[in-house]
Amino acid sequence: MSELRVVTVDGSPGAVDHLARALRAALDGGPPVLPVVPGEAVVAGEPGEGAAVAIATSGSTGAAKHVVLSAAALRASAHATAERLGGTARWLLALPAQHVAGVQVLVRALLAGAPPVVQDLRAGFRPDDFAAATRELGAERRCTSLVPTQLARLLDAGGTALDALRGYAAVLVGGAALAPRLHERALAEGVAVVTTYGMSETAGGCVYDGVPLDGVRVELEDGGRIRLGGPTLADGYLGDPGLTEAAFAGGWFRTSDLGRWRDGRLEVLGRADDVIVTGGENVAPAAVERVLVAQDGVAAACVVGVPDAEWGSVVAAAVVLDGRPDNRALDGTALAERLRAAVRAELGRAGVPRILRAVPRIPLRGIGKPDRMATAALITAEGPAAPIAPSSHPRNG
Repeated sequence: MSELRVVTVDGSPGAVDHLARALRAALDGGPPVLPVVPGEAVVAGEPGEGAAVAIATSGSTGAAKHVVLSAAALRASAHATAERLGGTARWLLALPAQHVAGVQVLVRALLAGAPPVVQDLRAGFRPDDFAAATRELGAERRCTSLVPTQLARLLDAGGTALDALRGYAAVLVGGAALAPRLHERALAEGVAVVTTYGMSETAGGCVYDGVPLDGVRVELEDGGRIRLGGPTLADGYLGDPGLTEAAFAGGWFRTSDLGRWRDGRLEVLGRADDVIVTGGENVAPAAVERVLVAQDGVAAACVVGVPDAEWGSVVAAAVVLDGRPDNRALDGTALAERLRAAVRAELGRAGVPRILRAVPRIPLRGIGKPDRMATAALITAEGPAAPIAPSSHPRNG
């Protein structure tokens, strides 16, 4: 049984090239790879036969776990992606290579026989660097993978960065929910956006634009919990057979997400453990966020539950306002009532945010997911909300 080959990646092209060579060997039956960032503790465990890589999850529900992916799962995902996107392409890596989305860009490039171009991320993601890396990429058919924050920065930058973005045959966007307004804006600018849904346990994105990749199976349990199956599933969690047995059973992975079918496509509603129970009613934060970011003046939003003595929890929202990066309570303002009215009309009274805060930015974790714990701390640190009209109360909205 092979031991893990630890490869340190710091965002530099040289380090990523080292990782790519290690992945190439792992895909051909060599030792499995564990990509880590500088200073990260190295985990122990036996990955098992056929393993190619161990990937740390983002740790959204506690301590990060390490998912073991086989060479077969990585290959199945890469081949299914090429099939869905219309063939092989030259890839640009603009994501951190230690995450599953970054690893999969490398695997797709390796299997296509065309080495990727790597954007240097040591100083963070910069639109000018993206444009320069795209020029280096060349190729008639090129693809890349981004998170929504990166997509927004490229659109905001305009100029050569936006021109570079328009030149991709496909821009996979995942890692966090893509706000409808941002999606529409990108499409209007001529960007070939493909939304993806998946996680480390499924070798990255396995549902594109709401449609499962070839071979991927999707089922919804009672209550809407999403289950995923097919050849891209991970072998389990490194060194944790109990957790593996609980999450992977009968050829399925039971996610923490809720979803529904809409016009034949999977719509992800958010995490089951994020659901806010207020006054005995369930509210999905992602649904409230989609309504808020669709309103004029709102650039981003994160919705959380805040403990309340009377209602158990109340819905609270942190919003980033277009052109107003201040940090203040919105309660009592015309904008607040407009936002609440929009939520009430779309989702009903229970979803109406009782607390609204304007913040400079939404706290993020991993490669771009909203950090709900940090957002809740940010909201509550501002003190109690100003009194609001009874019509905005969770039950009387």
